[in-house]
Amino acid sequence: MTKKIGGNSLHPMTIAQIEALKVFSELGFEVTQGPELENEWYCFDALNVPKDHPARDMQDTFFVKSKEKSDDSKKSFVLRTHTTSATARAVEKAGKEGRLPCAFISVGKVFRNESTDATHEAMFYQVDGMLVVPKENAEEGSVSRLKGTLLHFYRKMLGEDVEIQLRPSFFPFVEPGLEVWVKFQDRWLEVMGAGIIHPNVLKNLGLDPEKYTGFAFGGGLDRIVMVKWNIPDVRLLYQGDLRINQF
Repeated sequence: MTKKIGGNSLHPMTIAQIEALKVFSELGFEVTQGPELENEWYCFDALNVPKDHPARDMQDTFFVKSKEKSDDSKKSFVLRTHTTSATARAVEKAGKEGRLPCAFISVGKVFRNESTDATHEAMFYQVDGMLVVPKENAEEGSVSRLKGTLLHFYRKMLGEDVEIQLRPSFFPFVEPGLEVWVKFQDRWLEVMGAGIIHPNVLKNLGLDPEKYTGFAFGGGLDRIVMVKWNIPDVRLLYQGDLRINQF
């Protein structure tokens, strides 16, 4: 269905962003944003990504050169590789302000230094969420609650017949780590990384992991758009072709 403002059709990515934020807002998530030019602390260190992790390699990340060299990760900048940095900033601020439990959702551009093809781009959109609760309410931040939250999201985005699977995987900012797979039109697609927030991440954000727990998730919005409107090449979303607005 085409959505219009002032007689003009919205771009499919804009429609998907609006719908995604609406779904999570209705679940009680607070919308947050963060800088696209991010320091290494929030992009990597705070999220338990060690110095030798491949994500810090020049072939994966756009690093920004500075005239002054510094070992301080808060003074070294990159184009953010995920919007998890935005939700991490929001959780840290909520903790300092005593606004816990909390839940945040962020949608925005992220950047990866990789070759482009029909399913990959150097710039794309990601939807990212983080929920933190006291450990006495651990069920609210459990894997089962995570699965229910994401199943609700994908059903709202892609239809009630969507199925979801969580498969064990490794992501440094969660433990256990899970891949999120969605079955749509008889095909299984990997769409997200998710899991229970790693204790080191909670520590780095100023929270006591003995007192708090929760879940986090993040994945590309572009793939949802491609699946939802049967768009064969992700590059079509960023070429300025007005025909893409027919969706």
